[in-house]
Amino acid sequence: MKTTRLFKDFFNSEKAGGLVLISCTILSLVLANSSFGDAYQHFWHTPFAVGSIEYWVNDGLMAIFFLLIGLELEREIYQGELSNIKDALFPIIAAIGGMLLPAGIYLFFNHDTPTQSGAGIPMATDIAFALGILSLLGNKVPTSLKVFLTALAVIDDLGAIIVIALFYTNELAWANLGLALGIFGLLLALNRLKVRNLIPYLVGGILMWYFMLHSGVHATISGVLLAFAIPFGDGKPASTSYILQHYLHKPIAFFVLPVFALANTAIAIDGNFSQVLSENYSLGVALGLLVGKPLGIFAFTFLATQSGICRLPSDLAWKDILAVGMLAGIGFTMSIFIALLAFENQTIINHTKLVILLSSSVAAIAGYIVLSLRLQSRENHHIPDTSDTDSSY
Repeated sequence: MKTTRLFKDFFNSEKAGGLVLISCTILSLVLANSSFGDAYQHFWHTPFAVGSIEYWVNDGLMAIFFLLIGLELEREIYQGELSNIKDALFPIIAAIGGMLLPAGIYLFFNHDTPTQSGAGIPMATDIAFALGILSLLGNKVPTSLKVFLTALAVIDDLGAIIVIALFYTNELAWANLGLALGIFGLLLALNRLKVRNLIPYLVGGILMWYFMLHSGVHATISGVLLAFAIPFGDGKPASTSYILQHYLHKPIAFFVLPVFALANTAIAIDGNFSQVLSENYSLGVALGLLVGKPLGIFAFTFLATQSGICRLPSDLAWKDILAVGMLAGIGFTMSIFIALLAFENQTIINHTKLVILLSSSVAAIAGYIVLSLRLQSRENHHIPDTSDTDSSY
């Protein structure tokens, strides 16, 4: 299958951004546990306008990240890997398995407890982090494997967006919600009237974000809605959606996500780490990401192919899918984001962040090692990368 230029741009920016994200996380943890720790943590909680710096990072900057996710999802639906239902079924089913089983494992440990609201934490895959690890393997990685992981992660993020909208919404302020949705309707009308200028969409998007912020629905949802209001056209470089997505890639990869990582991993590690790992919510998150993700992805796709619902790409083997499933256990950005919405107790939030970081690191290392061995085996058996010419997903 031919990979589009925008997909290649997306993959290249995400993989580079993933390496920056890893570096910022390590830096943040080092600073938080150094002699500058108190000052560093205090900085992110410095009051700014009606909230703190951390608040504006999570509710403001992350809305821009969700805008990019929405634009990428829109591209996938119209002319990408999700445009053909036959090709799309494999990553869709993989994503469903990779969301349901981790959530089920979490609920097994936390059902009817105060922390059961964290079931969404192990459901999502961090695109930037996962592609960053995949990029370390260089050109040995088949294009179809890169495309599969990207499509899987994008669908995962869509699932996370739906989960946030349905289960992590506070008491609704109907007037503000109505205004936000009304603005969304106006933007859709501009789309139908073939208005291609970005300015009215961006102005309307800011207003929609403001009213959504005060509606009880998390403000980042406005980013996704704005993405689907912006005209896609023919999806070519001159189209409105393409232009915005192209300009957002680098700011998101090299500013928004690194700042999010710095703000949300400023965690002081205390001496009770073994006790933290034994908590029910810790077990749910860790096992959800490390066991639920790869097992869910593998089991659901295997059963679906056996029943004839979809088919395994011709140039991939089940060992490849299992290895990618391990990389999908890198939750990081989305997992931390959902943890902030799921819990109110700051101690539980900090402990959950630590478990997410540890689990994502283990998933990254395990996925890298298994995939590296798998690619070496492919080379030894001279398995060619036919994904640029093969039409099957």
